[in-house]
Amino acid sequence: MNISVPASLRQFTMGRAVVHATGASIRDLLADLERQYPGVHVRLCDEHGNLQKFIALFVNGQDIRTVQGVSTPLRGGEEIVIVAAIAGG
Repeated sequence: MNISVPASLRQFTMGRAVVHATGASIRDLLADLERQYPGVHVRLCDEHGNLQKFIALFVNGQDIRTVQGVSTPLRGGEEIVIVAAIAGG
C-alpha cells in the first residue's frame, strides 16, 4: 500500500513523500515501515504501540481512531495518509 508521509517524517524515509508498506492491519503496516525506515515507529507510536496523540492516520479518508485504532484491518489497495499535527504559539 502507498502511504503519504508528512514532511516532518521524511528525514526517516530518505526524503520520500510516498512510501510502500504491507500488512494485514495498521499495526503490521507500521512494523513494516519500521523495518524499512528505522526510527519512524517511535515518531508515530507510543510505548504501547498506539499512535502518538499528535499523529493522525487515515485509511481511505477515515481516521483509524474512529475504527479499530492500530488494529484496523487492511485488505490491500487502501489509501493511507499520515498527518502530523503542528503546534505553536
